[in-house]
Amino acid sequence: MNALNISSFIWGIADDVLRDVYVRGKYRDVILPMTVIRRLDAVLEPTKDDVLRMKERLDESGITNQDPALCQASGEAFYNTSQFRLRDLTAAGRQQQLRSDFENYLDGFSPNVQEILDKFKFRNQIPTLVDADALGYLIEKFLDPSINLSPRPVPHSDGAVRLAGLDNHSMGTVFEELIRRFNEENNEEAGEHFTPRDVVQLMARLVFQPVADQIQSSTYLVYDGACGTGGMLTVAEETLQELADGQDKELQIRLYGQDVNAETYAICKADMLLKGEGEEADNIRFGTTLAADAYPSLNFDFMLSNPPYGKSWKGDLERMGGKKDLIDQRFIVEHDGDPDYSLVTRSSDGQMMFLANLLSKMKQDTPLGSRIAEVHNGSSLFTGDAGQGESNIRRWIIENDWLEAIVALPLNMFYNTGIATYIWVLSNRKPAQRQGKVQLIDATQWFQPLRKNLGSKNCELGDADIQRICDVFQKFEETEQSKIFANKAFGYWKVTVERPLRLAGIDPGRAYSAKEVKELKETRERSEDAPPVIKKVHKRGTDPDPLRGLFAATVQGKPAVVEYEPDPDLRDTEQIPLLEDGGITAFLQREVLPYAPDAWYVASSVKIGYEISFTRYFYKPKPLRPLEEIRADILALEKETDGLLDEIMSTS
Repeated sequence: MNALNISSFIWGIADDVLRDVYVRGKYRDVILPMTVIRRLDAVLEPTKDDVLRMKERLDESGITNQDPALCQASGEAFYNTSQFRLRDLTAAGRQQQLRSDFENYLDGFSPNVQEILDKFKFRNQIPTLVDADALGYLIEKFLDPSINLSPRPVPHSDGAVRLAGLDNHSMGTVFEELIRRFNEENNEEAGEHFTPRDVVQLMARLVFQPVADQIQSSTYLVYDGACGTGGMLTVAEETLQELADGQDKELQIRLYGQDVNAETYAICKADMLLKGEGEEADNIRFGTTLAADAYPSLNFDFMLSNPPYGKSWKGDLERMGGKKDLIDQRFIVEHDGDPDYSLVTRSSDGQMMFLANLLSKMKQDTPLGSRIAEVHNGSSLFTGDAGQGESNIRRWIIENDWLEAIVALPLNMFYNTGIATYIWVLSNRKPAQRQGKVQLIDATQWFQPLRKNLGSKNCELGDADIQRICDVFQKFEETEQSKIFANKAFGYWKVTVERPLRLAGIDPGRAYSAKEVKELKETRERSEDAPPVIKKVHKRGTDPDPLRGLFAATVQGKPAVVEYEPDPDLRDTEQIPLLEDGGITAFLQREVLPYAPDAWYVASSVKIGYEISFTRYFYKPKPLRPLEEIRADILALEKETDGLLDEIMSTS
């Protein structure tokens, strides 16, 4: 049986055993931890007796720190010192005795497994299972001889393989498929989905392939700040190791992750333990990455992540002191002369905060620096006005020349959402040909359909699709699907444009106070033909500059330079490209003054923003239908309508 077959079998256990015990939304509370327990049990089975003998000797010797010796005896980063194996616990005996024995079995696991069980809150389910007389039946189902959750093959009596062993990678696939099904069953929000393996493989290739020939025999740190079940870390490790093996390099790869979901955290930690990677398991931390960063002093070589999007982080923001008092240096940085440049986004969606977190952990003093791949939805490309957090993050990234490329993925790539998604690829060691430039890749049409939909996911990236995207990325050339832009092409000035308040019957040769203006507004009519209201007269020697609101006028019979009271009803904003030839002035002279000769812009209002529009660069309008074809359709409809009218009239 392959991983999908096994996950289907386990899914069936839920219906067979739990249907009348739990509502469907609660099946996962039992099935996921039991899957982990059975896998751990199968891995430990060959060395069980060795562990029990070691435990006895350690107890006789009065040794309290027993973990190292027991792990050595088990041959894994975990162990179980209970006298029971899972196959010793059957439905044959009384339920209360079975409960006692099963709890004893769980208590025998090592502390790192205890934490996993605690995060699953699995012990809370035991009374319900016992009361329903379902615990023994559940255990027997997981011991069914037709499936093998052990990494070792199951032989026939003649020694031939009856069931292949389930390797760690496949076990991870079983976990993820079960979680996907449960999420779909519970109608989880779009931001709660898991990243399909094909997308993760593409991300890993985009991160590692460009520097494959620069990988050295060394230690590399890989990080995911929203690690979920650990799929990105696993694939990143595999990809990096394959590159190293192909070049005879000796690598030490250290994995680090953090996640706030107790269940997925537990699965990720269990997965690391099952691979014999005890240190990596210890490097998976529980908690919220934004408000309680588990690795504030570490920098990483490679980072891959799929943060939650469309999900509020208001609780985190409040724990961090609120928007006004937030001082976390991951999100308040120095940029363009501003020591308090804010990267803090709207509290309704924290996905770009996770990207800022990754960027704060880049290595600055190594030849490779850091490479990052992160998945986002479309809002990260354009949400947020100039000066707001999302736009500030885009500006910070692009003006520091960290953004290498953004890849638009096909729709319906993810399990629980069909929205558009994008992979951002970043580096603080851009190769020479990429410096000062950003590549946009439209890969929306490069996919293969699934034979059977998986939730909302109806397509996947085949090996050829992944290779094609990577080839386009590596070639860095202009094509129909690859566009290359100067960094500033995404930037703009946001400018407030004012026009004077014009009121009928005022004295055009004097200035009015704010109080007078307020009174005039209540009694005088606005009119395009009325004189503008003067609010300030400048000292002699001030030069007029109409575009900046300094106008030449006559005040009390003498020439002067004045400022006019702006009319808030006529106020407007303009978004002016940073690459505009001649800048703000040239744009206003061309696009504004011909239609509003009395307009000016407020210099203090100018803010710089950045946005990225895939639609603008890749949209292909459908060709209009020929007029003759349209005419023929109209005539056909008219003829059909006439026939209907005749039929109606004849029957009335």
